[in-house]
Amino acid sequence: MRDVVEIGLGKTAQRGYHLDDIAIVPSRRTRDVEDVSTDWKVDAYPFRIPCVAHPSDATMSPASAIALGRLGGLGVLNAEGLWTRYEDPSKILEELASLDEEADATKRLQEVYAEPIRPELIAERVRTMREGGITVAVRVSPQHTLQLAPVILDAGVDLLVIQGTLVSAEHVSTTDEPLNLKEFIADLDLPVIVGGCTDYKTALHLMRTGAAGVIVGIGADEWSTTDTVLGIRVPMATAIADAAAARRDYLDETGGRYVHLIADGGISTSGDIAKAIGCGADAVMLGEPLSLAEGAPAGGAWWHSAASHPSLPRGGFCIAGEPDGTMEELLYGPASRADGQLNLFGGLKRAMAKCGYSDVKEFQKVALVLDK
Repeated sequence: MRDVVEIGLGKTAQRGYHLDDIAIVPSRRTRDVEDVSTDWKVDAYPFRIPCVAHPSDATMSPASAIALGRLGGLGVLNAEGLWTRYEDPSKILEELASLDEEADATKRLQEVYAEPIRPELIAERVRTMREGGITVAVRVSPQHTLQLAPVILDAGVDLLVIQGTLVSAEHVSTTDEPLNLKEFIADLDLPVIVGGCTDYKTALHLMRTGAAGVIVGIGADEWSTTDTVLGIRVPMATAIADAAAARRDYLDETGGRYVHLIADGGISTSGDIAKAIGCGADAVMLGEPLSLAEGAPAGGAWWHSAASHPSLPRGGFCIAGEPDGTMEELLYGPASRADGQLNLFGGLKRAMAKCGYSDVKEFQKVALVLDK
């Protein structure tokens, strides 16, 4: 039973743990790193590495989504981003990368994202990605799913990602007809990934909608301000472990239907990736780490999808920095520094080998220890 702490008379709080609070415990067996596989798949779509891109315009353009896809990951383009509002947002991205004051950056983000979404551009971007020969994934917010999904689906995507800061299977509204995720997903013939969620009950309810994957976490990193704006912060190690427990119960409930968990938040090093999978994730969603790849759309600048919200932005703006290397070097190395921010999935393979596990699903069983 998890620790429950009394924080005042009549009010308790469950104790939660961040990825930094835990460490991996090696077993009695080790393996050659060449014998370790990081392959995983969603429905019929296989991937070489458990990497899903956070759908921020700072890192995901049609070209960078294609590059990540060819390297074995899953690029996700934002259907509500700059690439679907402007014919060529390159100059806007260059301008954003040159901003040097956070307050001005937030205001400018709000201004450029005020441009209306153009459905014909969604179709064009999807066509470009498809011609790149990759698995095509597009993200849409729950609020705009009913409006934009027909355009996205007609364009011919392989995977649909319905992602907000927090997504529930039961949204209550007195003004609008809410999105019924279960009915919506049941009518589709392609896999849907939904999230984020942060607790056992929400994860289980999202699995019951028929989703192929559930995003765990709210994308929190050092630039996220969801905590200071909304007061919401759930430690990732606990959130992933709780969602994994929901998946086990859902497997029993359905007789074996497996739902993939994608960890989104607090992940910037290969060690973070290894610990997230050790807690039960099948893959991780990377944002800021991909912003430091050579040729990233925003030239090293980084912001969350929610950073441009017109009335309540939830994310800071990271000033452009020098690239750490090519996308391939970020993912596969070689690393020129010893801080775990390069060769991200080479580091994951090495951790798996050191602990004696041959694939991602096996590695979810690795022993963990609290070290703080």
